[in-house]
Formats: sequence, structure tokens, C-alpha cells
Amino acid sequence: MAAACLTTAAAAALLLLMLVVTFCDAQPPPGFYPSKRFRARPFYRDFRNLWGAQHQSVGGAGATIWLDSTSGSGFKSRRPFRSGYFGASIKLQPGYTAGVITAFYLSNSEAHPGFHDEVDMEFLGTTPGRPYTLQTNVYIRGSGDGGPGRVVGREVKFHLDWFDPTAGFHHYAILWNPNQIIFLVDDVPIRRYPRWSAATFPRRPMWVYGSIWDASSWATDDGRYRADYRYSPFVARFSELLLRACSPRAPPRCHAPSLAGAGAGDALSPRQEAAMRWVQRGHMVYHYCLDPKRDHALTPECRRRRWPSSDTATMRRQPTTTVPNNATS
Repeated sequence: MAAACLTTAAAAALLLLMLVVTFCDAQPPPGFYPSKRFRARPFYRDFRNLWGAQHQSVGGAGATIWLDSTSGSGFKSRRPFRSGYFGASIKLQPGYTAGVITAFYLSNSEAHPGFHDEVDMEFLGTTPGRPYTLQTNVYIRGSGDGGPGRVVGREVKFHLDWFDPTAGFHHYAILWNPNQIIFLVDDVPIRRYPRWSAATFPRRPMWVYGSIWDASSWATDDGRYRADYRYSPFVARFSELLLRACSPRAPPRCHAPSLAGAGAGDALSPRQEAAMRWVQRGHMVYHYCLDPKRDHALTPECRRRRWPSSDTATMRRQPTTTVPNNATS
């Protein structure tokens, strides 16, 4: 009898410990939710088809785009912007999506071909049982226009494994103002890219884009696993496209909204900072400044910032991807 009570007590203690660990490891709430403060407008009021019109379906404030063996699809904002908050609720496709990229990004590549700026949120396709990787990136004045070995990106990657991006819509956003770029997932800041100098920061107006396309040469495990069109069509659903932004001709008083509420300026709140640290500590799997193979003379901000040794210790490593037996590689 005593042994049974002891066993029951031990089990209860173990359960309590598990609950405490789970609670302590839960994502801290950011405390402020900018996506709830803005209202989406009808899709065609702010956006138009860019390519693959036959692979695009528009309804209300969103669009569904897909990729098959014949084409992908993309859309573009009707106007450029010099700063602002740009958001979209996106639902990704489950299952085998290796080689496929769904993207939400800012760019002026059509206005400045060969010398453009770009701010990316790219969802890198994966294989069953492995999480999607969200790649954030910044290109400045043609740093993404070089040939092989000459592209200078500023990639930071995260595994989207603290939620399921295929089970429902999640909100992804970019805040861009003259001093910083902040990437957000469900209103949680996950990366801040400050303006270190004029040479390392995009300042020219950019348009807003969404697309889905085949990037088999590099998207999944550096091209090891390619798009398999037996699993097509690959579908990406965009909803609640939010633009709270300033056009190039807007008066000087127009500025990007604050992420932490009125009067906060560029600063994040302590709760937002804590939530960002939580994501980076548990889900960041690559940072360009921590890559010993990179030539950091090309990314001078990596030299200016002192990266503590704990960054490399806490950054998660990308695991080996398992491919189903009937998938091509």
C-alpha cells in the first residue's frame, strides 16, 4: 500500500514537473498586436497579378496561388512605398513541398534591374516530418544581383516548429522604417535588422510581392531535395493583406507605425524583446554573421557587432532531412 502511494506521488510530481517545464518554455506573449490594429482592403484595390494568372484565384482580401509543372504565380502591389508595415496571413501546404518557395517580400527589382533592394520572408519547402524553414533576408543596392559566388545576402533562418504553418493561417509581417527592419510572426518580432550605415540599408521605394515558385537548386538542403510534381499542385493561401505604409510622395509626417504602441518610437517593449529572444534562442537555425564560411568584409555590420559565444551555443542546428521512399531527390 505504501509503495503504491509512493508510486502515485512520484507520478504526480513528475506530471507537475512536466507542466512547469512546458509553461516555462511557452512562447512569451508580445503584449502588443499590430496586425489587429489595421484592416485589410479588397485584394484588387492594392494588388494586381504579376505572372501566372491561370495559377491564381482571388477572393475578398486575399489570393490563392499555386505551382505545378507548367508555372507558378505571383502578385504585386499597385504602388511602391518608402516605409511602412506590410503583413499577410498565409497558410502553407502540408506534406512533400521540397524545392518549393512561397514568398512575401519587398523589392524594387523592376525599377532597378541589376541594382535592386529586397527584403524577404521566404518559406522553404520541406519533406514530411520536418518543419518549414522561414528565411529572412535583406539585399541592398544590387547585393543580390551578382553571379554565382557573388551574391551577398543577409540571411537569418528559423524553423517554424513552435506552431504548424500548414494547419491554419498565421500572420507574417515586415516593418520597414528609416532606422530598422523588423520581421514578425503572429505579431512576435523574430529579427531586427538595424541601419548600420547607408551602405547596408535599403532606402529606395519598394513594391510588395507574393509568389510561389520552383527553387529546387537551393531551397531544401541546398538543393539535395527537389520539387516533385507528383505532389502538385503546391498551394499557398494569402489572406488579410495589410499595408500601413507611406508612398514616395507622401508628406514627411507620414511614417511607419510603431510596433509597441503610440509614443514608443522605434523601440520594442520589454515583452516584445523577451518574445524575440525566445524565438531566436529556440528556433533560429542560421545567422549569416555566425557563418565562418562567409567573407564578413562584405557584411561590415557583422564586424561591428560583438556576437557573444552564447549565440552559437543556443542557435539550433538544422537536422538532416528524411525523404519518403517514393520521393525524388
